[in-house]
Amino acid sequence: MAITANEISSLIKQQIENFTPNFEVAETGIVTYVGDGIARAYGLENVMSGELVEFSNGAFGMAQNLDSTDVGIIILGDFLSIREGDIVKRTGKIMEVPVGEAMIGRVVNPLGIPVDGLGDIKTDKTRPVEFKAPGVMQRKSVTEPLQTGIKAIDALVPIGRGQRELIIGDRQTGKTSIAIDTILNQKGQDMICIYVAIGQKESTVRTQVETLRAFGALDYTIVVTASASQPSPLLYIAPYSGAAMGEEFMYNGKHVLVVYDDLSKQAVAYRELSLLLRRPPGREAFPGDVFYLHSRLLERAAKLSDELGGGSMTALPFIETQAGDISAYIATNVISITDGQIFLENDLFYSGVRPAIDAGLSVSRVGGAAQIKAMKKVAGTLRLDLASFRELEAFTQFGSDLDAATRAKLERGKRTVEVLKQPLHKPLGVEKQVVILYALTHGFLDDVPVAEILDFESQLFDFISIHHNVLFDTIIQTKDLPDTDALEAAITDFKKSTNYSNKED
Repeated sequence: MAITANEISSLIKQQIENFTPNFEVAETGIVTYVGDGIARAYGLENVMSGELVEFSNGAFGMAQNLDSTDVGIIILGDFLSIREGDIVKRTGKIMEVPVGEAMIGRVVNPLGIPVDGLGDIKTDKTRPVEFKAPGVMQRKSVTEPLQTGIKAIDALVPIGRGQRELIIGDRQTGKTSIAIDTILNQKGQDMICIYVAIGQKESTVRTQVETLRAFGALDYTIVVTASASQPSPLLYIAPYSGAAMGEEFMYNGKHVLVVYDDLSKQAVAYRELSLLLRRPPGREAFPGDVFYLHSRLLERAAKLSDELGGGSMTALPFIETQAGDISAYIATNVISITDGQIFLENDLFYSGVRPAIDAGLSVSRVGGAAQIKAMKKVAGTLRLDLASFRELEAFTQFGSDLDAATRAKLERGKRTVEVLKQPLHKPLGVEKQVVILYALTHGFLDDVPVAEILDFESQLFDFISIHHNVLFDTIIQTKDLPDTDALEAAITDFKKSTNYSNKED
């Protein structure tokens, strides 16, 4: 079939008319150094601080140092196949992570890429990992309690929604257990939890994920993991990624709990990066901006004003101490940034007091504002009782001739310590905490043997649930103490029915 010259001519003209030039202009640079998760590149003249850049092997990096001759880049991925002379190009985007409802129930790395083998995460929303914290006028006072389910915390160092409460102590003193139990207790509390594991063994993270799954807590939890085997850039940005995921919910009027486990390892990763990037080291061989590293992260936790939806993000940062030294550089940094700290003591932990919370050094600067009325009434004198018991205990170990009042105080103190003990992964509802603390502070446990206190507590809860459940309902609904005569009558009935009233220590 013959095609005429006119047909060819009109076809070419049509192609020319419909042609739209599609030029892709990218500013590129050349890698001049690579090693230990760090690269230096020459030629990226207009790159922004914190901008995402792409290497020729497909790995991404984040611009950190903007020097006069080159750019220092931290590599967020495979750096072993990057070579000197490779091309690196700007993306024009600040470092972002995927966020949204689709992330819930998943285990992801700090880039938001799933590592749980459950397929891709279908979300088109992203947020920058670095984001300015809400200002003073965008916040409101912390008034709503965040129930941890742990008696020693809810009674002595209450945490409110939007607060930043530091959990500090030596390694292996039960810090992670407190965080996991707090997450378990958020079931049905309209709270989304984010657990950020920094520098932990992958087997440890797997254990925590399985615990959350077994108790049904993974249904409202995101796990962000940067394990010990990952390069330090991922450990450095992991907490910021967790905060960005939390902010998506907070700015949509929801409540979020973010656990950073732990920031000591993030600071070590940041020191490594800083020294590789040739930043000047500061005191104790840490760069002087480690305070800024943690403050710009923790300040993002807030209780937002009603105009912004009233959402909240509560932060539980962890710091690991060496031999209980809370006056160390990073520990004092984070203590000054947060609204209180829960100090876990070695000696208490090894003597069987678990959770091993030191009532003397633990404090909440939000205090009673983060407690329901009923808890305020029953826990008011608890801290003083515990402190005076510790002092008396130390004093009386040298003598046995004690007057009746001192002996009574010691016996009450022993029972207080016993009541505040709690088994692992068994958080208690606030209504049950109020009842047992009422029984303690009003002398109902004074004739119960110390060794049987926890058994007494368990049986008391069962008895009230069956015969006087209206007491629990009243505390849940009114947030206040029920009729005290009815409460005392219920406890007395229980003691008579179980014969506890006739026992002596």
